[in-house]
Amino acid sequence: MSDAPLVNGAVSYWMSELGRTKPTRPPLGGDHRVDVAIVGGGFTGLWTAYYLAQAEPTLRIAVLEREVCGYGASGRNGGWLTSAMAGSREVYAAARGREGVVALSEAMKATVDEVIAVAASEGIDADVVKGGELTVACNAAQDERLRADHAYAESWGDHDHELLDAGDVAARVAVAEAVSGLWTPHCARLHPAKLVTGLAAAVERLGVEVYEGTAVTAIEPRRVRFRSGSATGTVAATYVVRATEGFTASLPGLRRTWLPMNSAMVVTEPLGAAVWDTIGWSGYETVGDQAHAYMYAQRTADDRIAIGGRGVPYRYGSRTDHDGATQRATIDSLRDVLARRFPAAAGARLDHAWAGVLGVPRDWCATVTLDRTTGLAAAGGYTGHGVATTNLAGRTLRDLVLGEESALTALPWVGHRTRRWEPEPLRWLGVQAMYAAYRAADRREDSRGGRTSRIARLADAVSGR
Repeated sequence: MSDAPLVNGAVSYWMSELGRTKPTRPPLGGDHRVDVAIVGGGFTGLWTAYYLAQAEPTLRIAVLEREVCGYGASGRNGGWLTSAMAGSREVYAAARGREGVVALSEAMKATVDEVIAVAASEGIDADVVKGGELTVACNAAQDERLRADHAYAESWGDHDHELLDAGDVAARVAVAEAVSGLWTPHCARLHPAKLVTGLAAAVERLGVEVYEGTAVTAIEPRRVRFRSGSATGTVAATYVVRATEGFTASLPGLRRTWLPMNSAMVVTEPLGAAVWDTIGWSGYETVGDQAHAYMYAQRTADDRIAIGGRGVPYRYGSRTDHDGATQRATIDSLRDVLARRFPAAAGARLDHAWAGVLGVPRDWCATVTLDRTTGLAAAGGYTGHGVATTNLAGRTLRDLVLGEESALTALPWVGHRTRRWEPEPLRWLGVQAMYAAYRAADRREDSRGGRTSRIARLADAVSGR
């Protein structure tokens, strides 16, 4: 193993591998007019542009991205194309009933296959393998939660989860200390930067205007204000779609709308055949655990392990980073998780570390909205489940913008609204306390076993999860 230095930041390993660290498309240079202006060149914005341009080729559509397409969570995530629903079934059911929640769950499952199909049809090689999602329990308390999750899914008519014992888990992936597992087929591993950059190219082929290095400074009814270099201007539009997810708090008047939650990742060097003979993982399942401060991982196409989790969960005042760098303590923590869960990879060099933000509403439930009186639309609040959910959002926004009533526009997250986050310093104190409690609960459960810690139950109640 070489002693090549760890790269910390410079966006993410995914984006750096493709050389997509700086804008390559020209910025918008002056005042402009379009039918639909989309703020944000990540998955939400690009999927919305893609489906709108396909459905109505005469529409003039512009995507405005402050950095480079995929700069945010779309190019920094764990590469899980999962059908997991962002939010609480009970919250959604309160608005549209049980049937609406079941419809949303089924729509999410279909979305996994939709993304895979579009990638294939557009010639986007995003290293997609639909190996399913494996969640493991590594102590008695985690096993209790895993079995409760299985029973909960069954109670909602979701029978696509298979409960596994320790031997079944080991036959798939050798996760140290795993006592049980839960597997669902509705998830695929992929390379997120390859998908988002391929999608950006696809929307351009459809005639969509994509501007990078164009920072939107304000969103107003039927127009946006922007800055590119020293130039400023406005874009007038019939509809303005806000697709800014974790960066929403930087826009005027939206600081408390969605909390920008930080998540961090590291990726190992390529691992040798002997390591993979020990770990297995030939099915390329995505792997997560039932810890409160949970980890998420994938085996990459070039035989690395990419693994993530919470580092510093939140920066005071809803600030966000600009270079993707993460703290040394977070890197060390993820290295420890890697060594503990995959001991065969404990000595592997870490090649890259990075962090990013995801949008978290106060009730942890995602939303898609359109106000026809102002022309303002938005989607986001995916709480870490955005790789697939953004596609469903894009198709839903297409129908809303075109004024078409459909099965998608009837889903319970459409029009969902929640209260804003508390002002500072309450917001910062609450998030810090929540994750401190989760980590304390994990330590207690590891040492004592038994049932889920009361500390974690209290943190759940305070957080609104």
